[in-house]
Amino acid sequence: MQSLIGGFNDVLNFYTLFWILVGVTTGYVLGALPGLGKGTGVAVAIPLTFYLEPVAAIALLIGIAKGSAAGSAVSAILLNTPGEPSSAPTALDGYPLARQGKAQKALKMGLYASVIGDFLSTVVLITLAAPLAQYALLIGPVELCAILVFSLTFIGGLSGKSLIKGLIAAAFGILAATVGLETESFIPRLTFGLLELDDGLPLIPIAIGMLAVAEMAIQAGNMEQLDEQTAAMAESDDPADRTVTRDDWRRCAMPILRGTFIGSLVGILPGLGASVGSFLSYGATRRASDDPDSFGTGRIEGVAAAESADNAVVPSSFVPLFALGIPGSVIAAILIAAFVLHGLTPGPLMFREDPQLVAAVYAAMLCASVVLLAIGLTGQRLFSQVVRVPIRLIIPGVLLLCCIGSYMETSSLFPIWIMLGFALLGFFAKKLDFSFVTFLIGFVIGPSAELTFRQSLQLLNHDWRNLGDHPIALVFMALTLVTLVILARGRTQSASRETGPAVTGQNHEGRIS
Repeated sequence: MQSLIGGFNDVLNFYTLFWILVGVTTGYVLGALPGLGKGTGVAVAIPLTFYLEPVAAIALLIGIAKGSAAGSAVSAILLNTPGEPSSAPTALDGYPLARQGKAQKALKMGLYASVIGDFLSTVVLITLAAPLAQYALLIGPVELCAILVFSLTFIGGLSGKSLIKGLIAAAFGILAATVGLETESFIPRLTFGLLELDDGLPLIPIAIGMLAVAEMAIQAGNMEQLDEQTAAMAESDDPADRTVTRDDWRRCAMPILRGTFIGSLVGILPGLGASVGSFLSYGATRRASDDPDSFGTGRIEGVAAAESADNAVVPSSFVPLFALGIPGSVIAAILIAAFVLHGLTPGPLMFREDPQLVAAVYAAMLCASVVLLAIGLTGQRLFSQVVRVPIRLIIPGVLLLCCIGSYMETSSLFPIWIMLGFALLGFFAKKLDFSFVTFLIGFVIGPSAELTFRQSLQLLNHDWRNLGDHPIALVFMALTLVTLVILARGRTQSASRETGPAVTGQNHEGRIS
């Protein structure tokens, strides 16, 4: 605590606070633009920190990461175009809320959930970094494989009304994740002779194509109806549609806390990432709801659950980085270069060698959370005006941003072709009621699941009885079985409720006749 107080003394000055403000603002704008996420922003900004003091430089980069995680919800809610793949669950309920004239409500709840998740996760980082580091050492390939399989079970909770269609979509997502060089032999798989596919299919063009471009194509076919909705939205003056009410807070309190817990846990475990956290949180909230089928039509709880988990992943992913020197996410891996550049080597020794600088980093992260709230409330008033623009003017602009975001992936036209191909797939998936959410989950988890499964086979010597030496893996395998049973019972009870009245009605008609 004494070091943390000294850290605030190093941060609470005009120079450092200015660079925190610059970082959060830059990240928020980058997050709102599809494809230009925190990874791109932090990577580009690292050379710009050469002439800054260490605390200000690291605070700038962390501010970009935090601002981008929250800003990506803006385009997800207003345009159904996630700034980052991890904001895809936010669009599921955020965009319908925007079309209902409740864009301000969705944006504000998304921001509040983001700030709460980010702040609480930062507190977790500060208070539990050392104890959790001991348990993180116990997470090996076998345990991580069990955790990923446990994560995949939530696909059943996100598969919509048809479990079969959800499983088909998930299988296609895992199939798409196998494109590229095989992990052990480095033999090309499903590349069709294209060198661009050796590294696999890029996530950002796929997510943009299936979510944004496909949605724009569908909206183009309903342009007149959507223009009428836009005009009606512009005339809406109901204060409840522009504020977060007490009832909204009552419904979203538990999803925010649940999302923060899930996001923090996912961030601590290396290799899972923010997309897994937001999808799991959204799925858990949907399963816990009394009316899970209403999710996707404009439930404020869906926005709160996804955003709290998405933003909680960023600070908690620094736990393995600070305690073990192992990056827990892409952004943590990029930040290693910045830490080393400014004289701070991530790992257990940094708490002993330079505790004052570590405390200053913690203080900067807490200040960034507060600045994020101010920047978000200011920027939302500007961004929310997008919903008042006629859809015929929005579609060309969104498609331009989609092309730019995909092009930024490799600075070539190939990702744009990938985007268009998956846009076609996403168009038919929506028309045929296949879950593109489960497709993305399978695609995100697929590579890590395959790698850890292969490593597990070697570590277990191809003998399942050796699982007794991995109690953490056994716990998650048991949780997987329990989850499957709960999902199966939920499906059966739901089917019984739907068929029960129909059968009763038929019998009644028979007695009358």
